[in-house]
Amino acid sequence: MFNTTLLHSGTLHYCVTKTVNFLRECLMTMTQASATAMVARVSTIENMERGIEYDRAAFNTWKYRHYFEFDSLKSDKNISVRCTFCIGRKLLSTPKNSTSNLSKHLARCHKNVKLTENPQDPLTDVTAVKLDVRATGLSAAELKKLVAAYIVEDMLPISTVDSESFRRIVEKIPTKSGVKLPQRKSFVGYLEREYDKMNSNLKATLEEAEFVSTTADIWTVNNKSFMGVTVHWINSTLQHNKAALACKRIRGSHTYDVIGAEIEEIHSSYGLQGKVIATVTDNASNFAKAFRVCQPCHLESESENEEGDDEEPTFTDVIEALSAASGDAQFSLPPHYRCASHTINLISTSDVDKHLNSCADTKAVYRSSIAKCSALWTKASRSTLASEQVEEVSRRKLMVPTSTRWNSLYEAISRIITIPLNELNPLCVKLGIKCLNEREYQFLKEYCTVMKPLTVALDILQGDECTYGALLPTLTSLIKIILFLVASYCMLQAIKTRFDAVLDSQEGLLAAATCPKFKLRWLRDERRREYVKELLITECRKAAPATENTNVSQIPASPAEMDFFEFQNQPTESFSAEKEITDFLRSGYELEILNQFPNLKKMYMKYNSPTPSSAPVERLFSLGGLVLSPKRNRMSDRRFEKLLLMRYNHCFSPKENNKT
Repeated sequence: MFNTTLLHSGTLHYCVTKTVNFLRECLMTMTQASATAMVARVSTIENMERGIEYDRAAFNTWKYRHYFEFDSLKSDKNISVRCTFCIGRKLLSTPKNSTSNLSKHLARCHKNVKLTENPQDPLTDVTAVKLDVRATGLSAAELKKLVAAYIVEDMLPISTVDSESFRRIVEKIPTKSGVKLPQRKSFVGYLEREYDKMNSNLKATLEEAEFVSTTADIWTVNNKSFMGVTVHWINSTLQHNKAALACKRIRGSHTYDVIGAEIEEIHSSYGLQGKVIATVTDNASNFAKAFRVCQPCHLESESENEEGDDEEPTFTDVIEALSAASGDAQFSLPPHYRCASHTINLISTSDVDKHLNSCADTKAVYRSSIAKCSALWTKASRSTLASEQVEEVSRRKLMVPTSTRWNSLYEAISRIITIPLNELNPLCVKLGIKCLNEREYQFLKEYCTVMKPLTVALDILQGDECTYGALLPTLTSLIKIILFLVASYCMLQAIKTRFDAVLDSQEGLLAAATCPKFKLRWLRDERRREYVKELLITECRKAAPATENTNVSQIPASPAEMDFFEFQNQPTESFSAEKEITDFLRSGYELEILNQFPNLKKMYMKYNSPTPSSAPVERLFSLGGLVLSPKRNRMSDRRFEKLLLMRYNHCFSPKENNKT
């Protein structure tokens, strides 16, 4: 069946392995009788390979075998190998049952080489090619889960299960007797049950979380509006987690009371009252007003009047109270954090635009250069011929700025200035638009130079793993970089104005200081460092559990001795917040170092659960645009929400690959 020369070559092992793998695949489609015959043939091939492996068993199991290549069987007792260190790969001979010649060769000719042991390659182990011929197949539950993962993760229509071509593919999958893929109606019921399981598991997980944060926004598509909410928390292993809570259809005007009621209802449905540290939204006025009006009612007055039990009770008319409640919002929302990425985008677009238009020296060149760029973007996006001509010059397409995409104006302009002026102007002549002069081209270059720090900071803050503790260090570094740029005074003032409430917020300072990556290293002012350190100590005392002084156990003594001696009770050593903070500041910068400081770990989990940006909910809407495609416009709002949440939360993904 095989050539005898092949039996004595080093290629046999590879050929046999490939043959066995092919036979294994063939077994999946064979009858039981054919499979039995095939197993007998495979056993014969494996026995042949075992004989070859036995001939060089000592060499295969040697710890330094990876420095040699097997060549052939030299005789009944010896084998030939080639040294990979020697020039020309010197041919050496060694016994089948010994590697002493090869060890002497390494010690004599390559003594200056540091040798490393290599574990046995599983591909050369004969047990790796053994076949499992047990007649096993997928159960009905396993088949439905695989198909559901395919449909949900790839955002395909549920009607895919009724497709004839798809069902023919599924029929090729080995399954147990009588297992078939259900039709669409039954499959929809299965997805509903899986969604309920996912929702129950998410509620149980959030119930265990001590601190959470949310992001919220409104998305309008196909003349419909949806309220999206995501939740974020840090577990006891310091792992950042996220999940989508809702993408709920809302009707009517997006007024502050409607927004507040929807957010409060979503929080209540998952039992998040009292756990939400903050909710992050963009700078829209309706969101800002909702959180400003619907702040939680503080109960200081009740605590002050706890001692006034002797006062007479005050009676209130129930009818008047209910009528008054119907006109005002009777719900409370958590603290509101404005999206830092959206704020920086406003600085780079709105504030910079106002400054450039207000200055006489820059107004003319700014307007003319942007107008010519806009003409180029319009021409390239509306004409296929113009787009091809641009692609021939720049080797890639131009980007068109959009108001809803952060950094889009900077990226669009930077794409244009990558084209040299001597190539850009001939292109403009071909397209029939005005050419850029030298001053306008240099202005666009300076514009990108000044705006680049803002775009870098924006990308950092909208990162998927970015925590709230990165906000103040990022803003501090951004201000420092801008100070060295020419004509950056307007941006500096805009940053200080728009982030005025954030730059000195205790939450932001504590979030950054409890991050081992930052601690107090990002603070340059010594007085500010001492202030933040005192904040840490104060908050650490609050986070520490209340401990009572206990007496030190005394040595047992006789009653007579106890009557004679009088001992003073000695308290145990009390908790020192100053020591914990000092030890933390002197420790390393790895995140796992927080496990040594339980109070600081609790503070980190609290103040870093919010995200500095509302980008997570924007990503939810991006997935929603793929689920709610034009061909699926008849999908109900509730089914759309369920499919989207299962996709965002990776309902059917393996747990080890699910990084929510």
